[in-house]
Amino acid sequence: MATGAEPRPAALPLPGGREGAAVRLEPLLCGTWRWPPSALLREQGRLAWRKALGLGVPRRDWVVVPVQAFLVEHPGAGRLLVDTGFHPSVAVDPKESLGRLLTTLSLRDIEMKPEQAVPAQLRARGIDPSEIRTVVMTHLHADHAGAVSEFPDATFVVSSAEWSAASDGGPSKGYRRRQFDHAFDYRTLDFDGPDADSFSAFGRSFDLFGDGSVRLVFTPGHTPGHLSVVLRLDHGEALLAGDAIYLERTLSDKHLPYAVEDEHLFRRSLREIELYAQETPDALIVPGHDIEAFRRLKPAY
Repeated sequence: MATGAEPRPAALPLPGGREGAAVRLEPLLCGTWRWPPSALLREQGRLAWRKALGLGVPRRDWVVVPVQAFLVEHPGAGRLLVDTGFHPSVAVDPKESLGRLLTTLSLRDIEMKPEQAVPAQLRARGIDPSEIRTVVMTHLHADHAGAVSEFPDATFVVSSAEWSAASDGGPSKGYRRRQFDHAFDYRTLDFDGPDADSFSAFGRSFDLFGDGSVRLVFTPGHTPGHLSVVLRLDHGEALLAGDAIYLERTLSDKHLPYAVEDEHLFRRSLREIELYAQETPDALIVPGHDIEAFRRLKPAY
């Protein structure tokens, strides 16, 4: 199903690359949800689906999870984001942005303050949202793509597989079309095409600026087109894993969340992340929805 947006294949590298460049990273907390524990760590049995939706699970046992975005500053390409977090309207009425299904049937109990919206956090840092040149989308689920509309001047980079999945999907798949159906500058990456290359343990990747500072690695499974981001920092590397790993335990214990789009691909991506962690033991690995891991992050790297 077509959308109002008309993405074009990305022509990489994007402008601004500098030999040997390192980037600065700032994690942004865009709000929190409360999820049933077995949504994050699946249980077995015929009633597992009920527990994953929180049916019959006391609210006091639900787990707080972060909704994240990341501000990255490149010395030549300027400022970019990885994901956009919730739309600012979620602080007032989550249904306005997320829809009734995602706020009442699925994972509920959203908490967000107006100042947690990414545009507000940028302004608090003295950055106008129009200064964001590039937004890399790990995937287009509602909690990651909620604030796409707030960056009309940016170039959005997303995998072609994810664009297809989101365009054909709906709330039951975690997508909210109105969040990304804008006539913006969307650029798609074909990780199955001849231009993709390997990086470290990852079989398919792209070098966003051609200088090794921001690499997009293909980690499908959570969604058909999920990608993660490897950053070269002044001291070491960071892997923004997105929802390829919900929790640190997803990686350490191989304990999968309840719902994954393709379990085979999820496990393959998880294995690549595990190998990357072994090859790069000092790398900062940031899972997608681990509140304790987020609380341990520094304000900036």
